[in-house]
Amino acid sequence: MKKRVTGIGGIFFKAKDEAGMKDWYGKHLGIDSDKYGHIFWWRDAEDKEKKGTTNWSIMKESTGYFNPSKQSFMINYRVENLDELLDSLKNEGVEVVGEPESHIYGKFAWILDPEGNKIELWEPIDEAFEEEEKA
Repeated sequence: MKKRVTGIGGIFFKAKDEAGMKDWYGKHLGIDSDKYGHIFWWRDAEDKEKKGTTNWSIMKESTGYFNPSKQSFMINYRVENLDELLDSLKNEGVEVVGEPESHIYGKFAWILDPEGNKIELWEPIDEAFEEEEKA
């Protein structure tokens, strides 16, 4: 079987004071954020030429992005071949939430774990981040 999860694609959490939290993390931990958060760059352990990203983002407490989960956080996992993985997960009885989406940064889909935590699955196009940084 192919790899399913290849790494952490992002960590997202809610904050009562989104701007204040971004300022705090910037001042005390050096994590500067734009409106989307912060992108950490790294290189793949198996292929040093291959770059990857992990997104870190604080969101408004009122965001509906984590729904139907009631949790204040969501983890995004990097995956290979999202369509194939979704078919396998559906066959295994895993609950898929909403419809998959495609964006410039890759394909996204969402599932729920047994305790109702929403999980984001991402088949990345890391090169899109590189092009954005060059612009």
